[in-house]
Amino acid sequence: MDIFFSKSNPSSLAATIALLLVCIITFGLILSRSRGRRRSRTRNRYPPVAGTVFHQLYNVRRLHDYHTDLSRKHKTFRLLAPFRHQIYTTDPAVVEHILKANFSNYGKGEFNYVTTKDLFGDGIFAVDGDKWRQQRKLASFEFSTRVLRDSSGAIFIKNAAKLAHLISKNVESNNTMDIQDLFMKSTMDSIFRIGFGMELDCLHGSHDGSIFAKAFDDASEFIVLRYVNVFWKIQKFLNVGPEAILRKRIKEVDDFVYKLIHARVDEILKRGSDSVERDDILSRFVDETRKISEEINYQYLRDIILNFVIAGKDTTAGTLSWFLYMICKNPQVQDNIFQEVKEATRASEDATIDEFSRSLTDEALNKMQYLHATLTEALRLYPAVPLDNKVCFSDDVLPNGFNVRKGDIVFYQPYAMGRMEYLWGQDAEIFRPERWLNENGIFEPGSPFKFTAFQAGPRICLGKEFAYRQMKIFAAVLLRFFVFKLRDEEAVVNYRTTITLHIENGLLLYAIPR
Repeated sequence: MDIFFSKSNPSSLAATIALLLVCIITFGLILSRSRGRRRSRTRNRYPPVAGTVFHQLYNVRRLHDYHTDLSRKHKTFRLLAPFRHQIYTTDPAVVEHILKANFSNYGKGEFNYVTTKDLFGDGIFAVDGDKWRQQRKLASFEFSTRVLRDSSGAIFIKNAAKLAHLISKNVESNNTMDIQDLFMKSTMDSIFRIGFGMELDCLHGSHDGSIFAKAFDDASEFIVLRYVNVFWKIQKFLNVGPEAILRKRIKEVDDFVYKLIHARVDEILKRGSDSVERDDILSRFVDETRKISEEINYQYLRDIILNFVIAGKDTTAGTLSWFLYMICKNPQVQDNIFQEVKEATRASEDATIDEFSRSLTDEALNKMQYLHATLTEALRLYPAVPLDNKVCFSDDVLPNGFNVRKGDIVFYQPYAMGRMEYLWGQDAEIFRPERWLNENGIFEPGSPFKFTAFQAGPRICLGKEFAYRQMKIFAAVLLRFFVFKLRDEEAVVNYRTTITLHIENGLLLYAIPR
């Protein structure tokens, strides 16, 4: 996001300063009118004001910690913004209200659709109504099929073993590695095989795949910036600042994805309907679109697949990275997982990486309750999607008595919620997997409106169990064969403010063979 404040681009900086002045003046006028309206409607009760969107922009590098600081003062608050209220909450009752109890009155809305459309298009994360229901219905069916479950499990195991072999080579050379980068590449390989039915092989240096991944991550960052940059539409029109870079990154993303989709669709059409069973998501969506029209809608397929990619690649890779960071900081947890993995599988002590990987049956994975709890604890503190929101469709009153107007945006905050003492106790910021286990050592999930990493209600993440399965497979394989240590034991890592929570500048560590 340095382009937003860049001194090396005078024309961009001048345009940004001019826009900032215009917006501040405009914002002042809007605020004055808003105060006048509030005086005339004293019966309405709105959340306390904790700042403005300009404070948010100033704190964009530590956005989620800024929100956490404010949330410690107010369970529900608002930031002043032009045109509509921005309401933020860590209150589980409010979260349940907007995600379930009054679900029909809250959705993505025009605000989110316009903000994210350049990247997400008409994919499931950006739309409401019939478009959402159609994709949700088909995706729900696919995630429930045994074919997809079995094929995805085999893909996860294959790629986890491939990653473990690559780490072994680093061990032999005594090299440090950026484990987040390796996770990103490996999960990219997995999700493209499941989604497209194609081998991308980012892990072994696919150049095109690496360009796509970098462009996709940058585009995600600039999309998030739109939520705190009230004049992004003007910058887009002028093609300056972050919007100029975003346009280039999305073109790189599109060039790569459309190339793959065209190649895959040609293969599917040549193969015909009487061929072997198709086990990738793209094939199934192609079949569905052809039931509606013989003409293939490539834009629609692009949107669906990109939403699938961000759901399956970034979330699991990011969570696995934070998971390893936390167990490096807590070596006893790492040892506990190793012991559990050994006991849960039937692999021999001298099993090779490939032999051990094949022992990771559903039965074995289900026995790994402590590993499941540790992954969940990592998600509590470092949720894959740290901030999410819904737009209010008609005037409403929240369970805490605060009014919400039509068009207002209500943000719920998984990152901040994971750090609230009133939700988790005085040790809220302590990494303690045992908080998720009962007296018999069995995992207990708790309320999804308190632990919101996978959303809740009708929009709850369809891939939740797939994500846990993939993460448990990768964690089990790696911790069975390696002990991990940070390159710098005193290092405190920071996040990159993107749609999903990445570790800024990666996670450098050593692997030591067991």
